[in-house]
Amino acid sequence: DGKIYDAYVIYPKNHTSEASFVEYFVYQIMPDILENKCGYKLCIYGRDIYPGEDAASAIEKRMQKSRRLIILLTHQLINSKEDAYDQHIALYNALIQNDTKVILLEMETIGTYGNLQESLRFIIKQQGTIKWKEEHTVHPQSPNSKFWKQVRYHMPLTCRSS
Repeated sequence: DGKIYDAYVIYPKNHTSEASFVEYFVYQIMPDILENKCGYKLCIYGRDIYPGEDAASAIEKRMQKSRRLIILLTHQLINSKEDAYDQHIALYNALIQNDTKVILLEMETIGTYGNLQESLRFIIKQQGTIKWKEEHTVHPQSPNSKFWKQVRYHMPLTCRSS
């Protein structure tokens, strides 16, 4: 299908204390579980998009080469005043062009989804979110936890053997 990545990961990129766990999750836990233990290939901004590359076109190209979009929902991502370019492109590709499936990971309890942009609310209404619960933090590295099983259920079938 011409795709290089199994999923493109969208997460809040502001460096605040709340973001430190999310960054740890994105750069350490996700690659360990999904890449090392399950054989998927992720595209993570800051790791797979290189300095000097035009960020906007690099993001767009990487998304087009990804089978899924994983969006980490946090209060920071929702309440961010500056619109995340990658989030807009992702939602456009998912909803308008209907060519990429979105996986929403609710990293903290969001409560009501009223503050979310309409496109995210639409996706949540259609498929819901996968909630990261505190008990996962005891064994976040277990690919057999309920959370990771749900994530893998939404990921493309991988033909790689692990």
